[in-house]
Amino acid sequence: MKIVVAGASGVIGRALVPLLVKEGHEVVGLTRNRHYAAELSSKGVQSVILDVFDREAVFSVLRETKPDTVIHQLTSLSARDFAEHARIRKEGTRNLVDASLEAGVRRMIAQSISWAYSPGEGPAVEDNALDLEAPLPRKTTVESVHALESAVAEMPEHVILRYGLFYGAGTWYASGGFIAEQVRQQQLPATEGISSFVHVDDAAHAAVLALHWPSGPFNIVDNEPAPGTEWLPIYADALGAPAPAVEHKSTRWERGAVNDKALQYGWKPRYASWREGFRHALGSL
Repeated sequence: MKIVVAGASGVIGRALVPLLVKEGHEVVGLTRNRHYAAELSSKGVQSVILDVFDREAVFSVLRETKPDTVIHQLTSLSARDFAEHARIRKEGTRNLVDASLEAGVRRMIAQSISWAYSPGEGPAVEDNALDLEAPLPRKTTVESVHALESAVAEMPEHVILRYGLFYGAGTWYASGGFIAEQVRQQQLPATEGISSFVHVDDAAHAAVLALHWPSGPFNIVDNEPAPGTEWLPIYADALGAPAPAVEHKSTRWERGAVNDKALQYGWKPRYASWREGFRHALGSL
């Protein structure tokens, strides 16, 4: 299968591309990172330097490559540029979808998030509504997620991967990441809000399996949604950081998500829980 990976130099893209190559797929990696483009080429992957906001360029690349599937893993999270990230979800996705449809691409797999659901009892499942009535600034995030998912759903075949919070190499939760530094400085309290996590390698594996999944959304999270009062002290300990302060509060939407649907279609996370995943990722096993 010929597959275009948009965001090949991102956290998930870097884990995903080698898996696709190993499976025998012909891979075209789209990236803004010239250094990583050269690295892709050295591994036998066709690399294309592309700005997803350049609509004409996106159309040109899809016309030339004519892939069977586009995997949309574009983000702007490494620089914590949330405005650009929202723009990628809206404008970048629109460009990818329109160009894919014109080029005759049948399937798109796209990165979304599992914490955009409306408040409710218990962890969220895929048919729960998105939190479109949320107050600002959350409303901006949820609206951008809705725009992304709605656009991707225009494809003849589409899979929305609603990922949990990423941890592992290159993420905010890695030893040198943004969250890790906050925890070391005791700037992140442990609250009762529920979160769901997923290791980046497990997230990439789900994207490979999604090549054969039916259309629709899938929560890609581990088996244990947990409050910050449980996971954050364990994360801090694995990091070698001081124990966090505890605050008995949570926001209206912090409910986590469940992964039953993805499990039914053959996904099995290597790290079933953040408990072992944190310690492995941070080298404290």
